[in-house]
Amino acid sequence: MNIAKEYLKKQLSNNGFRQSYLEEKVKLDIEYQLEELKKDIQSHKSPEDLIQKVDSIEQYIMSA
Repeated sequence: MNIAKEYLKKQLSNNGFRQSYLEEKVKLDIEYQLEELKKDIQSHKSPEDLIQKVDSIEQYIMSA
């Protein structure tokens, strides 16, 4: 295991760090999904595809 992975594993044992890390990961995941949705809208994807992406984002948010 490399040094960065060992350090992250050690930091994740700290509840405060773990909570902040997971919140930031969720935030970045949602931002990425929203950017993909914007690109799909700009490229005139079908309404069905767009609704599927929105549903996917909603499911992710509900599971987070």
